[in-house]
Amino acid sequence: MNNDLVAKAAVDRKLAKILLPVIEGMGFELVRVRLMGGEYKTVQIMAQRPDGGIEVDECAKISTAVSAALDVEDPISDAYTLEVSSPGIDRPLTRLKDFDLWQGYEVKIETSEMIDGRRRFKGELVGAEGDEVLINIAEGTIGLKFDWLSDAKLVLTDELISEMLRQRKAAGIVNEDDFDEIENDETTDASEEE
Repeated sequence: MNNDLVAKAAVDRKLAKILLPVIEGMGFELVRVRLMGGEYKTVQIMAQRPDGGIEVDECAKISTAVSAALDVEDPISDAYTLEVSSPGIDRPLTRLKDFDLWQGYEVKIETSEMIDGRRRFKGELVGAEGDEVLINIAEGTIGLKFDWLSDAKLVLTDELISEMLRQRKAAGIVNEDDFDEIENDETTDASEEE
C-alpha cells in the first residue's frame, strides 16, 4: 500500500507533481493538496515556510505562481476555485516528519484498514520511529505504520493554542499590545450563587 497524505487521490497526486516544484522553488513546503468536488470544484492547497507558519501575503504570492503553473499544465478540465492557506492550528499531519515535530500534542489518526478491530485512534503523539507513528492511547503506546494512515490531524487543545501563540510571538508575528486586556468581572449576584 503506497500512502501519501499530502496528495491522496490520483488527481491530487497529479496536482502535487505540478505544484511541488513551484511551491518549493519559492521557499515553501507543500503540506497538502486536495481537489474538492461538488458542483463547484476547489483546489485546496496548504503550504507553510520550512520553520512553520505562513502569512496572508505569502499565500497570495503562492496563489499567483501556482495559478500560472496550473494554467499552463491545465490538469483540471472544469472551472475551479484556487484556495491557498496555512495548515491551521488543528493542522493535518501529512509527512512523517510532522509526527516528530508535533510530539506531545493530542492527535486523531485514522487508518485505511482495521487495526485490532478499529480504524480510529486518539491520544498523545509520541513521535515517529522508522516508518511507524507512535501514539499513546488508553491501552498504552502503539505503533502504526505510516503507510496504514488515511488521515491524521492535531486536536485543538488549549496547550496547542498556547504553543502556536508562543511561536508566533517568538517570530514577532503577534504583539501583545495589539490585544485588549481581558477583564474579569468577579462580582456575583446573590441569586446566581443559589
